[in-house]
Amino acid sequence: MHWKMLLLLLLYQSAQATMSHRWTRAMLFPAAHRPKKSSSLPLNPVLQTSLQEVELLYQFLLAELEIGSDLKISIKDEELASLRKASNFRAICNDVIPKSIPDIRRLSASLASHPGVLKKEDFERTALTLAYAAYRTALSQGYQKDIWTHTLVSLFQALRHDLVRSSGPTVSL
Repeated sequence: MHWKMLLLLLLYQSAQATMSHRWTRAMLFPAAHRPKKSSSLPLNPVLQTSLQEVELLYQFLLAELEIGSDLKISIKDEELASLRKASNFRAICNDVIPKSIPDIRRLSASLASHPGVLKKEDFERTALTLAYAAYRTALSQGYQKDIWTHTLVSLFQALRHDLVRSSGPTVSL
């Protein structure tokens, strides 16, 4: 009986280890892998592919952002908003990252159980979700502020945990 259980565990671990990364990314941000009929943007948009684009993302976040009553995010600076990467930024912020508390909590739980280091695009989207949660926390009051603060802290802990894992010592065989 014990050898059957051991064999089953080995089979499960093998299946989990060979699972495609595409499916694990889809579990964290499923909206990134769903095509939108009304959008001409590529499936699974990514902002950071070079150091210049990382700096541009930083400029987007530092620029004055506007979040409408429909929770759509736009860049107020017309020059920045006219850039090609700004449309990817809007698509990720408006169509990919979660904006409701249950969805953000679901993301936090998925991040807490995520094996290994996050992919670049998942880290980027989690950081943008963290920025969105910080904005909502600042605007909230009372009990809502406590809820948003809790989601903000859980996202921060997930990102910190990922950074610690990615900067840890690597073991070579």
